[in-house]
Amino acid sequence: MKFEDLKIIEPILKALKDENYTEPTSIQEKSIPLILQRNDVLGSAQTGTGKTAAFAIPILQLLYLDRIKNNKAHKINSLIITPTRELAIQIADSFTVYGKYTGIKNAVIFGGVKQGSQTDALRKGVDVLVATPGRLLDLMDQGFVNLKDVEYFVLDEADRMLDMGFINDIKKIIAKLPSKRQSLFFSATMPKNIVELSKKILKNPQKVEVSPVSSTAETIQQYLYYTNKTNKKDLLFHILKNREIDQVLLFSKTKHGANKISKYLKKENIKSEAIHGDKAQNQRQKALAQFKEREIRVLVATDIAARGIDIDKLRYVINYDIPNISETYVHRIGRSGRAGEDGIAISMCEPEENDYIKDIENLIKQKIEIVKDNPFPQTDKPMTENEKKEKEKEKKLRKQEFFDAKKRKQENPKSFKFSNKKKKIK
Repeated sequence: MKFEDLKIIEPILKALKDENYTEPTSIQEKSIPLILQRNDVLGSAQTGTGKTAAFAIPILQLLYLDRIKNNKAHKINSLIITPTRELAIQIADSFTVYGKYTGIKNAVIFGGVKQGSQTDALRKGVDVLVATPGRLLDLMDQGFVNLKDVEYFVLDEADRMLDMGFINDIKKIIAKLPSKRQSLFFSATMPKNIVELSKKILKNPQKVEVSPVSSTAETIQQYLYYTNKTNKKDLLFHILKNREIDQVLLFSKTKHGANKISKYLKKENIKSEAIHGDKAQNQRQKALAQFKEREIRVLVATDIAARGIDIDKLRYVINYDIPNISETYVHRIGRSGRAGEDGIAISMCEPEENDYIKDIENLIKQKIEIVKDNPFPQTDKPMTENEKKEKEKEKKLRKQEFFDAKKRKQENPKSFKFSNKKKKIK
């Protein structure tokens, strides 16, 4: 099937041809006709399936046709809500690319930066507003945004939105929308709370489902190194000695870990940057731009920071830490092997993560190939349940001791000194 077969108008077809897009992905093929027929849509699709174009193209077409018919002024007729700043920017970029011959104007608003340029864009008038929930509510409260003219509403990455604690913000936004509107709801997974939320947003929705989360692209080769926690850094350097691995998206489970890994890499003269929620927005955007331009070799990311990152022809993904949620593994490695390209996913598993690998293999219904030529094999044993409990108990005691010491110092700062001596737990 070609985009022409979906009854796309010429101005958008021309923009798609400029980008060498000729054939729609599965979700585009299924969603675009339904949206053009003005149905509400409940879509189950993960990042990397072409989801953004699946709603951006038909929304642009409907807005364009409405403008020709009614000669409307530039008002916020379409609102797209998404959880992260990076994803908001990418969605706005997609509207710009696909709509460049339509005259439809878009703006993107997100937190973490000064609002001046964003409010300036709003004053000039926009048709499509892409926003993260917090900044949208802020600008609504300040009177810069009014949602009374919204005809097309999209809630994107709904499951991640709930994971990040945006549920109350979403409810506040929905309460300000006109009851008469077309709503589109996209989520990678459909747990019970997501289904309940969709029922409050959608009216008689058409359901679209592609690429179940349990499936990994056939074009992605998966490899697994079993190693020890203390050897992970050395194993990473060993892997990166292979110069064919020219560009890598590497996943860390924590912000602190991402910073440490990037620091290690830089010491070894491997160009690297870390992106996560504690980084300023301009730092994250700069690092992502450098990675896309191949100015840095390794981009170290946490799961939330990486959501929405879409990099053409990215071949390599490394799981420095194995995720404890199996679906997260599928999301991560799905950053490679897109649009029919080959991808390679490499995972480094320490003893405490062995059970996570079993869960992942059960989910994807295949065994991950173990790399036998491994200079840093796993020799340590996972902790027993009692050892885990003791470690957790010690961690809580250390934390309590720290807060008690801090409190005593505040009460009597002159006479108190912190003790660095560690106590044994009996």
